[in-house]
Amino acid sequence: MIAPDAAVFREWAGQSSLPWTAALAFVEQHRIVVQGHTAASDAGDPLQALRHELAHVALYDYLGTLPPRWFDEGYASYAAGEERTQGFLSANVALVFRGMPSLAALDTMLTGRHTTEARAAYALSLRAVGDLAAIDQARGLGPFFEAWRERRSFDLATRRAFALTAADFESGWQQRTRWRFAFLAVAADGALGTLVLLVLLAPAWRSRRARQRARLDELRRREAITEQSTRSAALDALMGAIGQSDSRSASDA
Repeated sequence: MIAPDAAVFREWAGQSSLPWTAALAFVEQHRIVVQGHTAASDAGDPLQALRHELAHVALYDYLGTLPPRWFDEGYASYAAGEERTQGFLSANVALVFRGMPSLAALDTMLTGRHTTEARAAYALSLRAVGDLAAIDQARGLGPFFEAWRERRSFDLATRRAFALTAADFESGWQQRTRWRFAFLAVAADGALGTLVLLVLLAPAWRSRRARQRARLDELRRREAITEQSTRSAALDALMGAIGQSDSRSASDA
């Protein structure tokens, strides 16, 4: 369903729509609602948005309600071919103010009303699913999905498909992601250190500036005294010369 304008899109999407939503899938009904030609520029590539929503439907058809929200969104982004650098800045900001979230915390971030936090959660979810798929370069997520549908457990599926516990995968993902996305956090830490250094050095800087100002004032005062003395001496010498000339003139007369 392609909405002709924003008002119709909000009507069709209902309460499930968030401020940044460009498309929405009602997986049980196999119904997808997308914004039309009036969508804002940040809605992205419409075909990619459609692939994203189709991936939601396909995942639901295969695994039902087993995947948590972070995996559902991360897989849809992964299947749609979205760039893993999308949401990079938002993820950096989130890491600065929140620290590295857990996978479970991504679910809360994805359902929040804060755009920056939600975009960060999308980027981090995509990174998590991409990291999971990269464990088996030859077979990808196929064996993992089979194990998940059979065992009905994310942890048991990762154990069978990748010989890795869910906790170990999450720990490794957090460590890798912290290095990949934490550039802004490092910059922020540097800025914080600079601020602390400035606060510590401020009294010494003010004291030094006050001494320099006092020294300049003293130099100006001495220059003024010297200049006044020089003027007085020059004036005395001039007056003396004029007096002597007047005396000689009177004598000659």
